[in-house]
Amino acid sequence: MSRDVALMPATELLRRYRRGTLSPVEATAAALGEIRKHNERLNALCWLDEEGAIAQARDSEARWHEGRPNGLLDGVPATVKDLLLTKGWPTLRGSRTIKRDQPWTEDAPTVARMREHGAVLLGKTTTPEFGWKGVTDSPLTGVTRNPWDLTRTPGGSSGGAAVAAAMGMGALHLGTDGGGSIRIPAGFTGVFGFKQSFGRVPAYPLSPFGTVAHVGPMTRTIEDAALMLTVISEPDHRDIYALPYDRRDWRIGLEDGIKGLKIAYSPTLGGNRVEPDVAILVAAAVAKLAELGAEVEQAEPDVAGVPEIFRVHWFAGAANAMSAIPAEVRSQIDPGLQEVAATGARFSLAEYQAAVKGREAFGQKMAEFHRRYDLLVTPTLPLPAFEAGVETPGNAKGVRWTSWTPFSYPFNLTRQPAATIPCGLTKGGLPVGLQIVGPLYDDATVLRCARAYESTRPFQAPPAA
Repeated sequence: MSRDVALMPATELLRRYRRGTLSPVEATAAALGEIRKHNERLNALCWLDEEGAIAQARDSEARWHEGRPNGLLDGVPATVKDLLLTKGWPTLRGSRTIKRDQPWTEDAPTVARMREHGAVLLGKTTTPEFGWKGVTDSPLTGVTRNPWDLTRTPGGSSGGAAVAAAMGMGALHLGTDGGGSIRIPAGFTGVFGFKQSFGRVPAYPLSPFGTVAHVGPMTRTIEDAALMLTVISEPDHRDIYALPYDRRDWRIGLEDGIKGLKIAYSPTLGGNRVEPDVAILVAAAVAKLAELGAEVEQAEPDVAGVPEIFRVHWFAGAANAMSAIPAEVRSQIDPGLQEVAATGARFSLAEYQAAVKGREAFGQKMAEFHRRYDLLVTPTLPLPAFEAGVETPGNAKGVRWTSWTPFSYPFNLTRQPAATIPCGLTKGGLPVGLQIVGPLYDDATVLRCARAYESTRPFQAPPAA
């Protein structure tokens, strides 16, 4: 029964709290039980506050008994990626260079909203150092592993959050996405991940990688993600880039279906090689969208030059992150991050400004593309999860993580909403994701499409769960 409770969606937990058939203490105990059972071998959480979580759950239980729940998430177990400030807990960002023993007095906006709405915060999830790459390992916390195959990576940089979501270590999980860091691990572990339009969810402090970086939900169901987005999109004065708050409940319209939507399907996004198992499953998912009433046609957006544009933004961001680290401790930083930062530091102002103009031009191309199509769908990744503990698979064309993530980072440049939803398992039993991309600010249609597809293929837990 505890496993069943641990894997329940937040929406179901809340229904049961309301009816009095389940308590926040029971749900929190179930999530903590999964953490105790699995975390040592998976390394999903790097900080756990069992005592604090149980205390929060007891307070929530009392509120439910009195008929006065606090907000939309009261008593729902949740985790926070260890890039996001959390009051009372260290935020070490996967780095040995950050002092644990210092005052931790502030919540990031998303953490503050979750806390205000009564979520039970369990702990912090693992990340590569400063979230710099598409897999999850760091000098501080070691290697995080995929629950579908412990020899494989869960992806990154929100790898710990993805594993926690897949394994029932909480219902709601805060991730970040600067080049795919929500969608990559969600795709590799078989959960839902959503990078909503930039500015929809307030962030503070701004990522050292700049305005390509988003904060968003990672969950087992689309309704949970929509509920979570409703909470974390509430305003925060500290984010000067945030969109005006529109008071929307993102659950409204989820069940409206996709009949009549015009969807572009790009199987390679500019000619990228996709492994056959992945291509077959994604094509089948696209066919299902057509069965659900969408008008689907194959179309290829113009992504010429995008890899180099992103490379300049990301590597310069790494140099920015490194600049804040005292010189005497920089040798403790992940060697790959040191290399990327060194490259980023060599870009001239003219080169960076050219990349900014290139980003603007690509954003305009995608805006024009979406005048013809309501949505774009692609594979989330061109391959299933590969060996844990390395940045790139053995057959990658490049040495950096961007060489095998060509479907995710383009839409960080454009700030568009993009989600991944699981669409099946390879012959080797590894999850594959379908990416759904919407026009800038049309987050609702992305969620609606994901929910329509989810209705045909509900969440499947890893065998280890």
